Amino acid sequence: MKLLRWSVALSLAGMVGVVSAEGESDPTLARNLAATCANCHGTDGRAQAGPGMDALAGGDADRMMQKLRDFRSGARPATIMHQISRGYTEAQLQLIAAYFAARK
Repeated sequence: MKLLRWSVALSLAGMVGVVSAEGESDPTLARNLAATCANCHGTDGRAQAGPGMDALAGGDADRMMQKLRDFRSGARPATIMHQISRGYTEAQLQLIAAYFAARK
């Protein structure tokens, strides 16, 4: 039980670090934010071929941002992306989109 509390505490501390670093020049911030997409979209945005999951690597950043805004507003149907996109600020979403757009 004690290990679980420490694990939760460290996870929360890590998230606070990500949020507080948003305005600072942290070269790893975009990568760290984008890493949260790996479970569904594959490591470094290279999703496995198949229906339902878009590959993000090398995509157009403006198009990704529009999709994220549509998920956030509910204009684009989703199972979970509407919830995930609301968990980030506009600046964080722009960092994520730019990070994946830079991956070829």
